[in-house]
Amino acid sequence: MRYGTPKILCRKLAPLRFKLPRDNNERKYVLSRVDYYNKLNGNHCLPNETITLANFKLPRKRKHKPAHSAYFFDTYEHSRYFDNSLKMSCEFGDITHVPNIPSIVKSRPVGKDNANAILLNLDKARHFVFLNDRLKFADKKNLLIGRAAVYKNQTHRVQFYEMFFGHPMCNLGQVNRGETDHPEWFVEPLSIDQHLDYKFILCLEGNDVATNLKWVMSSNSLAVMPRPRYETWFMEGSLIADYHYVEIDADYSNLEEKLRYYIQHPDLAQAIVEHAHEHVNQFKNKKREKLIAFLTLAKYFKLVISG
Repeated sequence: MRYGTPKILCRKLAPLRFKLPRDNNERKYVLSRVDYYNKLNGNHCLPNETITLANFKLPRKRKHKPAHSAYFFDTYEHSRYFDNSLKMSCEFGDITHVPNIPSIVKSRPVGKDNANAILLNLDKARHFVFLNDRLKFADKKNLLIGRAAVYKNQTHRVQFYEMFFGHPMCNLGQVNRGETDHPEWFVEPLSIDQHLDYKFILCLEGNDVATNLKWVMSSNSLAVMPRPRYETWFMEGSLIADYHYVEIDADYSNLEEKLRYYIQHPDLAQAIVEHAHEHVNQFKNKKREKLIAFLTLAKYFKLVISG
């Protein structure tokens, strides 16, 4: 329906629909989020061949190059409010590098030198899932649950499973068949509800971010993971260790120590649950999220020019 709506109507509605809040604190919050997603400063040059919004259209599916239709529609939801003559570079998919030119992405490396990667909430139907967990932390099993696809090229996941598969404090399983040197790892997948029986849920990054981190942090279980290397609209790079999640060392060596600590200190574990919920709740205001996305793109179009 959005794709079929005339863009001229969207451009006329934009000044009415996207207004900065009058409340000063809310205004500062919105603008701080915009600056987090879009770190550009000064003018930046785009190549002449960069497509205009007039040519930003639904990609055709190809046999060996699947179209990122979800990424397209999630970008188009906001780009349709801007003039067709403006140019925009996009890199869709699991992006773990910083583009050479300012580009719209779903994910980027965490760090100071990532200004060319401008975040939008892309592929959100898959990644932005929250839930209502009715089981209290204290009533859950004193175990870490982990279900994931484990590929040979994901050496960090392979290492974790080699260290802790079969560990008495872990219930681990690989859900993808075929590509493994450890057939004993394969188990049937569990539903999200079944994960919620456990106090600790493993959130290991895959190709980029850990897809399950959003719903885990909205639950009453604790997300367990090393410090994030990549971030999305969820602002993983802003998460604080042992405040929003249980941080384990990059070599996983202190996993058992951290699990035992929070089992023995349920009050501290509950505090992490509450802080995680606070982080999640800021993304539940749909009207504000759309405003932030619009302003993120507005800043982009203001600062990029055609070469």
